[in-house]
Amino acid sequence: MNIINPATESIITSLEEDNKQSIAEKYAQARRSQPAWSQVPLQERIEKISQFHQLLETESEMLAATLTREMGKPLSQSRNELKGARSRIAFFLEHSGQWLREEWVWQEEGLGEKIVYEPLGVIANISAWNYPYLVGVNVFIPALIAGNAVLYKPSEHTTLTGMKIAELLYRAGIPQHTFQVVVGAGAAGQALLEMPIDGYFFTGSYATGKHIYETVAPRMVPCQLELGGKDPLYVPNDNANLRQVAQAAVEGAFYNNGQSCCAVERIYVHEQIYDAFVNHFMEEVQQLKVGSPEAADVFIGPVARKEQLNVLEQQVEDALDKGAKLLTGGRRIAQAGYYFQPTVLVDVNHRMRVMTEESFGPIIGIQKVTDDEEAVALMQDTDYGLTAAVYADTQERAEQVLSKINTGTAYWNCCDRVSARLPWSGRKHSGIGTTLSYLGIRAFVKPKAYHLRKPVS
Repeated sequence: MNIINPATESIITSLEEDNKQSIAEKYAQARRSQPAWSQVPLQERIEKISQFHQLLETESEMLAATLTREMGKPLSQSRNELKGARSRIAFFLEHSGQWLREEWVWQEEGLGEKIVYEPLGVIANISAWNYPYLVGVNVFIPALIAGNAVLYKPSEHTTLTGMKIAELLYRAGIPQHTFQVVVGAGAAGQALLEMPIDGYFFTGSYATGKHIYETVAPRMVPCQLELGGKDPLYVPNDNANLRQVAQAAVEGAFYNNGQSCCAVERIYVHEQIYDAFVNHFMEEVQQLKVGSPEAADVFIGPVARKEQLNVLEQQVEDALDKGAKLLTGGRRIAQAGYYFQPTVLVDVNHRMRVMTEESFGPIIGIQKVTDDEEAVALMQDTDYGLTAAVYADTQERAEQVLSKINTGTAYWNCCDRVSARLPWSGRKHSGIGTTLSYLGIRAFVKPKAYHLRKPVS
């Protein structure tokens, strides 16, 4: 398997992919190692993860450079991702003890009732390339703390990063058979589905997530899916800070080249402020620096996957054919690497794919609406349900809109934000299950109820 630098299209290195036999061997090793790992005291498991947390900081420059080379994320954003990952791990380090310890829920003379949280066993973490640290630590960190063994398949687009993660976990004291990297693309993921694994945790596209869900359903094991989004942002007419809102919206749409499940993918603006907002938005977009992701001042690097360039071009062509107006961008950049111009479309509507299908790139459509009711109807017109944002002067008006939107996360005057303290979950085609918060800690354990009655003397 060739690891390709999306900024230059050069081959960084080549790796041998795992096959069914090697994956079966890794599964068997994980199965044998898991009971011993689960018997390591919880506090000792937490201390080993704390060592990993420290190593992420010590090795951050090397890790950021590796991520930028193989995925194309600007180096400053790779550093930010590592910083964010350390913050999430700190949450797990601080709170896992509280939510994993046994709970006495009832005691009376002669009778006690308690809940004990046992690890699932061996779990598969089929992870994503767009934020390999952030989406990875949501799963393998609480899974390891809870006493599970992990078969971790990083995306084929960030395999080197996945191997660095394993290296640091081993240095931190995690047994090598307890956390194992599976190298490969779709065939390796399919092989994992054929193993008798105790839980599946996937981040990626709806189509792949649906396949995983249907494949493992007969085994009746936990299956969590963090899938895509077509996340809306609405600006009603009570907003007095349009320039600041435009700045936030541009960052929400174009950070990480728009390659985020919770990136702003469509914008609705009240007709009374529409023109002013678009003007401010364009001023911000025109300041975005496109170029080598290793350059200090670059905000837009290459997209990670060459095939996505075709998707973006087709969305632009479809929108223009149906009456949209292109304000900037609209095509790939003629140079080595998978570069696409930051693209803004107006006069858009829901007959256009750019407003209804996931883009996952540096492209955005801005649509005019007459009132909150129309905005809600359009925000709801999607198969996805990950996040929605409203930029309003009053919390009351924002919550009136957000309460009607079927998403797992709601934002008032912010967007494209994740907090370890809050549950991260999708609805409809955006997925099923929860990571982060105390719910995400308990996603990797199964409760056992104890009814304890003393014998009658």
